[in-house]
Amino acid sequence: MSLIFILTILIVIGALAFDFINGFHDTANAIATSVSTKALKPRQAILLAAIMNFVGAMTFTGVAKTITKDIVDPFTLHNGSVVILAAIISAIAWNLITWYFGIPSSSSHAIIGSIAGAAIAAEGFKILNYSGFIKILEGLIGSPIIAFIVGYIVYSIFKIAFRNFNLTKTNRTFRYIQIGTAALQSYTHGTNDAQKSMGIITMALIANKILPANAEIPLWVQASCAIAMGIGTSVGGWKIIKTVGGKIMKIRPINGVAADLTGAAVIFGATYLKLPVSTTHVISSGILGVGTSHRLKGVKWGTAQRMIITWIITLPISALIAGILYFILNLVF
Repeated sequence: MSLIFILTILIVIGALAFDFINGFHDTANAIATSVSTKALKPRQAILLAAIMNFVGAMTFTGVAKTITKDIVDPFTLHNGSVVILAAIISAIAWNLITWYFGIPSSSSHAIIGSIAGAAIAAEGFKILNYSGFIKILEGLIGSPIIAFIVGYIVYSIFKIAFRNFNLTKTNRTFRYIQIGTAALQSYTHGTNDAQKSMGIITMALIANKILPANAEIPLWVQASCAIAMGIGTSVGGWKIIKTVGGKIMKIRPINGVAADLTGAAVIFGATYLKLPVSTTHVISSGILGVGTSHRLKGVKWGTAQRMIITWIITLPISALIAGILYFILNLVF
């Protein structure tokens, strides 16, 4: 059995493990508001999210193609398998660390930073596809800002539209609507997040000459990543649900619907443009925008500050970890 074949198998296993972890790490964001408002019981919410994530993951492949070629060209990597394996291990490590502490950090930042860090360690900064990498960074940085603004606007419209309605009855109605918006947000999460692992596996298959350079995402890759994310989702991420669902602001059903619609719109827009974005950043920023529109003092800015710091440090730290892992794995293999 050749070394390249063994490394390819390890990459596939690692990518599916990343998707599984991403499932319970990031799915919390999609269902946190519906759980916190008691629109859905936790088990119902997780089952709904698992199903809708799977459906979303099977629907699109554009983001996977961006991950495959826009950070680095797989054919220019002389030691591509080790680079990709180091990136996966780094992203998994960072996801588990932030999950353990209940911090809603970005799996997208982790994997993109890790791929860049491992590739730079292997080939130097010249290896990066700067036009594609900058486009991805613009999406990662711009999407939370857009989500904050959209969340603010959506809830401002809600406040005007429902200002003369009975608050108790309105919240009761919106609790039912929230079941639909939670499903929609889970679906859009699947359309974007599951594709990152699809892109990693396809990158490895291209780098190892198993697939041609212009290959489409294989159906078995798409299905296995969708299943891994669905299973991971079913495990649930209670610590992050607690943070997103209650530690940013006190969420009522009308707030939750506004935040869910915001997150779904921004994430799906990014998927349509084939851009990988952080669903964590988008959903959390949408909640911050809604909270700011609702009552500025009602937002727990200490939690928000902690989250923002994690967002900022994820890319460089994951890149550094991946670079170190590359040198270790390069010695081993």
